[in-house]
Amino acid sequence: MRFHTRKWVKPEDLNPNSTLFGGRLLAWIDEEIALYAIIQLETPRIVTKHMSEINFRSSARQGDIVEIGIDVLKFGTTSLTLTCEVRNMMTRETIITIDHITMVGVDEFGKPKPHGKTKIEYISDRLNRSS
Repeated sequence: MRFHTRKWVKPEDLNPNSTLFGGRLLAWIDEEIALYAIIQLETPRIVTKHMSEINFRSSARQGDIVEIGIDVLKFGTTSLTLTCEVRNMMTRETIITIDHITMVGVDEFGKPKPHGKTKIEYISDRLNRSS
């Protein structure tokens, strides 16, 4: 799992139980996955098509730092399928796992658009490609 983003749990992120609100965490995940897909597929238009079962295992409290990790499962013709794990850096516990998240590149009309990608590219790959 490649961990990309850390978030600090602040008072506005809490539910009435004084733990991290699940909806806030899902918004953080959706944003991180979208940013990753935009960079990998080199397209500014990405939509979330599907999220598999979401498994909440533990939580976080105010002041905790959570880390969002994602890995690529596969490249489709118009899509990128990823997996996600979020962990609490203070307790070392996994907070949530999502086995499959499918992101789709779309055109200006919202229709799926082929991206031509078949593997993960890193900055060094792109630098070498442009020289």
